[in-house]
Amino acid sequence: MSDRSHSLLEIRPIIPSAKVTEIMSSDERFQNQTLRPVIKMQNSLLLLVFQNYITKHKNSFYELGMNKRLIFIENAIQKDIKFRNSLKGIIIGQFTTEEYELYILNSSSLNKRMMQMVIERIKDQVQFFEKASLQAV
Repeated sequence: MSDRSHSLLEIRPIIPSAKVTEIMSSDERFQNQTLRPVIKMQNSLLLLVFQNYITKHKNSFYELGMNKRLIFIENAIQKDIKFRNSLKGIIIGQFTTEEYELYILNSSSLNKRMMQMVIERIKDQVQFFEKASLQAV
C-alpha cells in the first residue's frame, strides 16, 4: 500500500453501522467500505458545493417550498451532468489506487449508488441551506 493510500485510509471516519459480510455483493461491499466513509468525510465540502450551485442558479432554490427543494436537489444531481461529474470527482479523488481499480470494474453501477447517497445526504441536511439563506440576507 502506498503512502497516499495509507494516509487516505487513516483520515476516513469509521462508520460502525457500515457492516461488511461474506454474502454482500461486491458493489454493496464497496459502498460500505469506501463510499460511505468518503462521502461522510467530504460532507461539509459537498454542502458548500451545493450551496454554490444554488447561488449560481440565482438562488431560485430559496423561493421553493420544501417538497420542491427536495426535487431541486435530486434534479440538480441527476440531470446537470457537469455538476454531477464535479461531485463524482470530489468523491473519487479520495479513493486509494486499490479502490479506484475496483471502482473502474463496475463504475456505472457504483456511480448510481454514489449519486443516490449524495442526494440523500444533501436532502437530509436541507436545513443547512436555510441557514445559509438567512446568513445571506
